[in-house]
Amino acid sequence: MSSPIPDPIQAGLARGWKVIDASTLAADQAMDADVVVVGSGAGGGVSAEILALAGLQVVIVEEGALKSSQDFRMREAEAYPALYQESAARKTADKAINILQGRTVGGSTTVNWTSSFRTPPSTLDWWRRRYGLAGYSEQSLAPWFAMMEERLNISDWQTAPNENNALLRRGADKLGIPVAAIRRNVRGCWNLGYCGMGCPTNAKQSMLVTTIPSALDHGATLVTRARAERFEITHNRVSELLCVALDAHGQAATGRVLLLRAKHFVAAGGAINTPALLMRSGAPDPHGLLGKRTFLHPTLVSAALYEQPVNGYAGAPQTIYSDHFLKTQPIDGPLGFKLEVPPMHPLLLATTMTDFGRRHAELMRQFPHMQGMLALLRDGFHADARGGEVKLHGGAPVLDYPLTDAVWDGARRGLLAMAEIQFAAGAKTVKPAHEMATPYRSWAEAREAIGALSLRPQLVKVASAHVMGGCGMAGDERLGVTAPDGRYRHLANLSVHDGSLFPTSIGANPQLSIYGITAWLTSGLAQALTGRPAPRVTA
Repeated sequence: MSSPIPDPIQAGLARGWKVIDASTLAADQAMDADVVVVGSGAGGGVSAEILALAGLQVVIVEEGALKSSQDFRMREAEAYPALYQESAARKTADKAINILQGRTVGGSTTVNWTSSFRTPPSTLDWWRRRYGLAGYSEQSLAPWFAMMEERLNISDWQTAPNENNALLRRGADKLGIPVAAIRRNVRGCWNLGYCGMGCPTNAKQSMLVTTIPSALDHGATLVTRARAERFEITHNRVSELLCVALDAHGQAATGRVLLLRAKHFVAAGGAINTPALLMRSGAPDPHGLLGKRTFLHPTLVSAALYEQPVNGYAGAPQTIYSDHFLKTQPIDGPLGFKLEVPPMHPLLLATTMTDFGRRHAELMRQFPHMQGMLALLRDGFHADARGGEVKLHGGAPVLDYPLTDAVWDGARRGLLAMAEIQFAAGAKTVKPAHEMATPYRSWAEAREAIGALSLRPQLVKVASAHVMGGCGMAGDERLGVTAPDGRYRHLANLSVHDGSLFPTSIGANPQLSIYGITAWLTSGLAQALTGRPAPRVTA
């Protein structure tokens, strides 16, 4: 029986898209292109579309598989292994931070929660002052953000927030804390709430259903289940990219390889995989910057129980936020944090919250009445919050991210702020995601207990879905391995077009920052390669 929802991926394949599933290769293969784009997420997808529209022959390489709406069945046990890096269990070197990153065509845009913010002006001001990024002003980027907002239908969400998000608004309102609505990149959204498992209705305007299909319609080739292993470098130029074919599960190498040759290469595999690819390739790094200053927005979690059902799994996952605690101190002062709300799905919740046995079972029995809140710390500005470092272990990337005193100070303030808001919204109990925490029954009890909690790795649950930095750009080569135009300084025909470019964290969900900045950089690259102005993308 055919699905009642049109599937643009299957329709594209039927009309002749050039897609190679590397797991099916019976022999090694070599290909030539004008540009090879490594990665199909926010940076890779935008780059591929603009370059293909400019008339260039583009090959897109993706480590994950090509999935579509018919594969997205709103089941966590299926989605996490199929669509995420390391089955949604990627962690920092000391296992203290869980990192959620996409691993499928569309990358993290296929599985994110659709929250869309322009780069905050305070972040751009810092970049200009500290990193010599003179062109990165609110005014200069505004047209590029506007173009991508139009392309991806990023707009105000008109539907009332679900109870999970409404509780953040109600509690904050009672305390005089300002909140606002989150803009989302959706079109005809069914308000299901399962965005993290892939959109089953194709409403989410991810790269999977927007820029990648457009690039393929304009002659690009997509190679899936192929791991970009290393660049071959000759005389400070990339001569080819060696890719390893993976099996149908996307795990083991099949023994087949692909050699991709091009005039120019774009690395857009994300802020852990891109530095790792360059490190495996032995890319020149005279100032020892590659993989350094990698940022996460380390995120704390607080869970509250209410008399009324919350049913946080239903409805748009993130629609209300507060930047109040980002604006109450200097950007380089004690770490500020953004407040948001996560969707409450049972598997993600069960693996995030603490306790064991009966206590954990009792917590999960109250699941329909539970509300969650997130405090996302803004790292990269304070002198003691310089992020982490991507390292290689047997060729595989691992992020070493020390949790410093400055981070722990921000964590405690975040946990306190969330608990106060949750009690103000009427919570019966509040329990931070901390191994030693218990359900607190009043704000007074929570304030005293959270103030006394020992904050150490493994005791506090810390997560992140935002990875930035590692190939930081700057006006001075001593501060960044990439130049302000996204070019890798020490390889003449390599650009970096993903969140690894950012010299600090954004201080907001980064997808729109990547979309807008990448559109700007790729348009300049397309003009340099063709000698013609790059086309403007439209929906």
